[in-house]
Amino acid sequence: MQSKIDETIALLKQAEDEYGPDLVFASSFGAEDVLLIDLISKHARSIQIVTLDTGRLPQQTYDVMDACRDKYGIKIEVYFPDTAEVEAMVRESGLNLFYHSVENRKRCCEIRKIHPLKRALAGKKAWITGVRREQADSRQTMSMVEDDTYFGLTKFNPLIEWTQAEVWNYIRDNDVPYNALHDQHYPSIGCACCTRAITVGEDPRSGRWWWEQEDGVAECGLHASPIKRK
Repeated sequence: MQSKIDETIALLKQAEDEYGPDLVFASSFGAEDVLLIDLISKHARSIQIVTLDTGRLPQQTYDVMDACRDKYGIKIEVYFPDTAEVEAMVRESGLNLFYHSVENRKRCCEIRKIHPLKRALAGKKAWITGVRREQADSRQTMSMVEDDTYFGLTKFNPLIEWTQAEVWNYIRDNDVPYNALHDQHYPSIGCACCTRAITVGEDPRSGRWWWEQEDGVAECGLHASPIKRK
């Protein structure tokens, strides 16, 4: 466990040293991300932290966002979707369009997540994520440092080899604030309308877009882009 912590700290410092102001950590304030916020606040404090407010987040996500801001004294840059894009989408397809087709859901994710993330990453050369390999089949080929060809950046995944148990051991050992929905069996938390609790034995990503049967890939597009391993 300590070796993984040390490795993660070393990678964060490496990213900070190599990219400085051209580096951001994109946080959704899930368990992995609050762990990284704790490490960044202690060991790589100049790394800029950004997050996406889709307009459909659960209150518990806002609560942990404020808890981290208060505990660590950090700045968090919040990016929102373009108002005109959201209004046009809702006018054409309704507020809950994502339930009607995979195409509609991906459109909603693109407007509420991908477009704001592109603005957050504009002018940057690298970004940090909290993804782990065991979270989904689609993340099996990811590595600790990658070329993200979709966003045109270097991508750091410091927790890629961490297990869920290791993440939670760190959170508890270090009194890290976390999303209260995790205590209600929500391993993966996104928009309130697209996230549910899971039961024992279910895949951790099965609580996301659970009504979809089309392709079985529980990704919104943030981490499902074409990636070449370094």
